[in-house]
Amino acid sequence: MNASLRLVLTRAWLVLWLILALPATGWAQAAAEVTASEEAVQTVGAVGMTVSDMDRAVAFYTNVLSFEKASDVEGWGEAYERLHGLFGVRLRVVRLRLGHEEIALTEYLTPKGRPLPDDSRSNDRWFQHVAIVVRDMDQAYAHLRAHKVQHSSTAPQRLPDWNTPAAGIRAFYFKDPDGHNLEIIYFPPGKGNMRWQQPTDRLFLGIDHTALVVADSEASLRFYRDVLGLRVAGESENYGTEQEHLNNVFGARLRITGLRAPGGPGIEFLEYLTPRDGRPYPAEARPNDLLHWQTTLVVPDAEALARRLRAGRYDFISPGVVALETTDLGFARGFLVRDPDGHAMQIIEEPASSTQLTTDY
Repeated sequence: MNASLRLVLTRAWLVLWLILALPATGWAQAAAEVTASEEAVQTVGAVGMTVSDMDRAVAFYTNVLSFEKASDVEGWGEAYERLHGLFGVRLRVVRLRLGHEEIALTEYLTPKGRPLPDDSRSNDRWFQHVAIVVRDMDQAYAHLRAHKVQHSSTAPQRLPDWNTPAAGIRAFYFKDPDGHNLEIIYFPPGKGNMRWQQPTDRLFLGIDHTALVVADSEASLRFYRDVLGLRVAGESENYGTEQEHLNNVFGARLRITGLRAPGGPGIEFLEYLTPRDGRPYPAEARPNDLLHWQTTLVVPDAEALARRLRAGRYDFISPGVVALETTDLGFARGFLVRDPDGHAMQIIEEPASSTQLTTDY
């Protein structure tokens, strides 16, 4: 019996068992949960952003932050136009690796997009960053100062002891050459994943999570937890002078929710309880604009998840699941969709020949 037939029979048997074993009020819900699990995100993959000058961006991430180049490809043609919702697309994508995690930088050779708004703030809902774990915060901050990075935070901040979930964590926000916000974060013993505590000579260790500003955590949970299948890994409410100077937003009080898939870095919601004057994601934004980030999510069945997202009336960038002629981008089938606040998710089916995903989070 081949693997495909065996999988079909296993699923059929499971649904039949649910019908026979559960009361009428419960079997439909349980069957729905089985279906949802088949569509759930298996890993959070590369976090991507649009850059204006690829060579400058690669030099920054490799020379300043110790990323290593994993791939460098160009793509064009109708499939890429459909995937990105743009006509005449020719793009260059460079994947960079740090530890187990990757980022994906995309330069649109055509058509060029718009720069980031000069007055962007940390509570605007196009805000997103990746949190890069460091072995030593003081050493990492001195290294960034030596490379004259642009500050977002006033200085590295130590989160106070009264904030039990985050007590002792140190963090600092800064910008890359295109103005994308980045974070370096230090986890003291007992905080974060245990692998961040392993002895090493490396200063920059990997990516713990990507954080994005949301207007309503409950609406975001319906998207990320209920539809995509991520689990809530932690919650906290952060405020005080440390948080204000980290985000560089006076009066900042945040509800923070962390989510995880079985593999890959986390996704973190930043909901500003105060101030509430953050601007919404621009309705006219396109993937070639420099404010565009996209987080890659790997699923077993892109078509099935696309149907669920359509039923939930979420906004698609792609017209549907797009099949690429090659796997140069690391996948053959996928699509782009926006969360309730406009943040882009790249949903892909990973090629069967890909290596096993890391699941140590």
